[in-house]
Amino acid sequence: MVRRVPISCWHRAPEGLIRHWMRSNRLQLNTAKTEVLWCATSRRQYQIPQAPVRVGEDLITPAASVRDLDSDTSMRSHVSKTVLNCFALLRRIHSIRCCVPRQAVLSLVVSLVLSRLDYGSATLVDLPAYQIGRLQSVLNAATRLVYSSRMYDHVTPLLRELHCLRMSQRIDYKLAVLVYCCLNGLAPSYLANDLQCVADLDARRCLRWALTSTSVVPVTRLSTVGDRALPVAAARVWNSLPADVTSSPSLSTFKRRLKTELFVRSYP
Repeated sequence: MVRRVPISCWHRAPEGLIRHWMRSNRLQLNTAKTEVLWCATSRRQYQIPQAPVRVGEDLITPAASVRDLDSDTSMRSHVSKTVLNCFALLRRIHSIRCCVPRQAVLSLVVSLVLSRLDYGSATLVDLPAYQIGRLQSVLNAATRLVYSSRMYDHVTPLLRELHCLRMSQRIDYKLAVLVYCCLNGLAPSYLANDLQCVADLDARRCLRWALTSTSVVPVTRLSTVGDRALPVAAARVWNSLPADVTSSPSLSTFKRRLKTELFVRSYP
């Protein structure tokens, strides 16, 4: 489990305060496995301090990336590792393609490859097109593997036949489902509290929007970072959906209607 601690606390707090915070959150401090990451926009990377940070009795040198998270939140490491791992799995599945039926190959692709593409995909919203394109290339290769098509064959008809959403719509699907859960009491409070409907605001109840399930889009200062925050990105995806989708009576109905709507957007 990963806990987020304010930077000021790690930078200025004494060792006793850090250990008290760890105990209060039921965490064991292991300095041998502790990493420190300073996050900033790409334009402010030069302002990130390079001095080691004292954690317990050790000095930890700040890293440029921790696991798949970059210091500039560009998600380059996450995308690169995801693409690398997915293509490695596709090569293994390809080695047994001639020995198993198509349905078995499809099951392997869905469980091993597509699950990796969808894991944490909500954090990939508003990434540059070339980053999304790299993930889409994995989806295209997986589809060609299922249908045993050649590398230069047109993949759009195969994706449509497989009823598979494109990568951009897969990201929107994750965000929209998360918003539905937050607005209907199916998500944790720390997520639901960040999203708010227009009808819940006293100053906007007289507006025509108050009669719909429109979500409030907070104002951001930085489009490169602020627009990718959950309250902003998720609210924009939610507001782009038609009323018959957002007013679904149950989660299963919402997912079915949402996929139909996004499928039309993927292949107009």
